[in-house]
Amino acid sequence: MHIHIGRTWSGKPVKITASRQLTLTRILEESSERKGMDMIGIIDAHSPEVQVELEDLIAQGQAAPLPEGGIRYKQTTLILGCEVEIKEAGRGEAHFLCYLPSLEEMRRFTRWLADRCKNVQLSSQRIGATVRELQEYTTELGGVVVPAHIFTPHKGYYGNCADRLSELADPALIYAVELGLSANTEMADRISELHDKTYLTNSDAHSLAKIGREYQQVRMAEPTFAEWLKVLRREEGRCVGTNYGLHPRLGKYHQTRCQACQSPLPEQGDGRCPACGFRAIVRGVEERIAQLADLPAGNHPGHRPPYVEQIPLEFVPGLGPKTIGKLYTAFGTEMNVLHRASQSDLAVVVGEKTAHLIGLARAGQLPIKTGGAGVYGRIDRPLA
Repeated sequence: MHIHIGRTWSGKPVKITASRQLTLTRILEESSERKGMDMIGIIDAHSPEVQVELEDLIAQGQAAPLPEGGIRYKQTTLILGCEVEIKEAGRGEAHFLCYLPSLEEMRRFTRWLADRCKNVQLSSQRIGATVRELQEYTTELGGVVVPAHIFTPHKGYYGNCADRLSELADPALIYAVELGLSANTEMADRISELHDKTYLTNSDAHSLAKIGREYQQVRMAEPTFAEWLKVLRREEGRCVGTNYGLHPRLGKYHQTRCQACQSPLPEQGDGRCPACGFRAIVRGVEERIAQLADLPAGNHPGHRPPYVEQIPLEFVPGLGPKTIGKLYTAFGTEMNVLHRASQSDLAVVVGEKTAHLIGLARAGQLPIKTGGAGVYGRIDRPLA
């Protein structure tokens, strides 16, 4: 539910740091045909040229708006979203995801944004509004605001902006928070004010390969915006049934590190790296949660679903694009490879050694080098 668009169909940039391959149509194809996602959220749907491309798909009959919100493309429902940046006086920057029911509401949201940012064509723009003003207007349009990658030091609400939700936001209008790649349920539930919030595990995809790196399995009657809103609020039996998240140690902000030399650093210090002497310390999510925690680990609300630490195929040692392509051809989608195909069936396609590695990845038994300071962790081959 957090996928960026790199370029429009005419080649104009939207998310400048995202892949040029991330066009609207390619995202829809990848999500439906290769990843096997029933619902996705594109959070650059505010960009006017993206809206034109979507209107064209609808006009050609390739996509269709749903009465209960969202747009259907083949086997996948698209939820329209937008990521914005807010910086209030005396605070750091924080990113927020805004999900809206239809193109009409998104067009209205775009007009509202255009009066409050420098370039409404681009993604993740800083806007001249407070968090509460954003919540109020999004709610007026029938939408919902979710704090993005809430713990990360790079533009996360807790990581860079505030210690408590109520300092800037209206907690009653926050039904869910996005954990980010460097945290999991066990870590987040050490903060008691999050116990009534739904947790989202989203990929924040900047390339086609990253789609589905994290996702959630949800219980809903049908894939529509109205049902998605019920999931976030946990209404009428709708809810997140399982969170599939990247192993937090693979996240690029998990451990406190020096950005200059990548040395892991102790929690206490004078702000200077003892290894290289630079003041380039990036506080890790693990340390930040420890600072905010008011509960010991192991305290979870009754509604909290299981959290499955997922290692995507691209992280598994020895799995290159050709081998992954063979797996897609044989099993249809990455979700089938990661969670459904038997190890013996995998071995028929990629051999015993590679199938064994995928099995170890599923079981969380591959050695991990922890990520930090903007560098992803990595999986090492087992010694035996």
